[in-house]
Amino acid sequence: MGLLAGKKGLILNIANDRSIAAHIARNAVNQGATCGFGFLPMDNPEKSERRVRKAMEEFGFGHEWLYPIDVAKDEQIEKFFTAARERFGTIDFLVHSLAFADRAFLQKDPGNFTTTPRNVFAQALDISAYSLIALTRAALSLMPNGGSVIALTYLGGEKVIPGYNVMGVAKAALEAAARYLAFDLGPRKIRVNTISAGPVRTLSAMAVGGIDEMFAHVQRKAPLQRNIDADEVGKTAVYLLSDLSSGVTGENIYVDSGFNTVGL
Repeated sequence: MGLLAGKKGLILNIANDRSIAAHIARNAVNQGATCGFGFLPMDNPEKSERRVRKAMEEFGFGHEWLYPIDVAKDEQIEKFFTAARERFGTIDFLVHSLAFADRAFLQKDPGNFTTTPRNVFAQALDISAYSLIALTRAALSLMPNGGSVIALTYLGGEKVIPGYNVMGVAKAALEAAARYLAFDLGPRKIRVNTISAGPVRTLSAMAVGGIDEMFAHVQRKAPLQRNIDADEVGKTAVYLLSDLSSGVTGENIYVDSGFNTVGL
């Protein structure tokens, strides 16, 4: 019996085989969970679905339910959860593993953050942080017996990481939103937590200016003297989605080789 045997959940969004969401999914499925997945349809929905389906097949869960969703559009969120209700009835967990900011404003150039336009700021906060509130709200009717919600964040939400810029502000908002959701939803037996993952070579991470320097710095300074593997995030996610963490909510758990504990 796996730690998630008999549990059903939704994981958003898988982009490709490097996505942290894909590693979370593999660990969840291996622990017995039945999962449904969201993906961003982009300009060519069919092409996007083929790419994501290929990644799912490589990870061994290509048969699972997959549905398009742009979290910046309320009507797509509604359609996604309507379809999920028809497919699963109820769910036990929701995974928020998605973020976006204009990469032109994720550079280490001096003054790059200061020049962030209003529309770029609003888009980053909407997709990367507000979406957690919107998705959790939409999932409530599918979680009558309680459950677990997790979101992925990064140290740049609480410390200045040069080049992370507006995404750091978005992650700070995401973490605060998770705590407020945890307080609101505690009476409904729904737990909400975040995982602060160290640098991982995902598609979105590679858009951050100076990312290679981040990897090298973590390896030099972290207590474990190495970068993490995305699979380690997946294992921690299983803990938070399972009954092993039944008393844990409103928390931020670091999976970063201990880097966050070290001062300069």
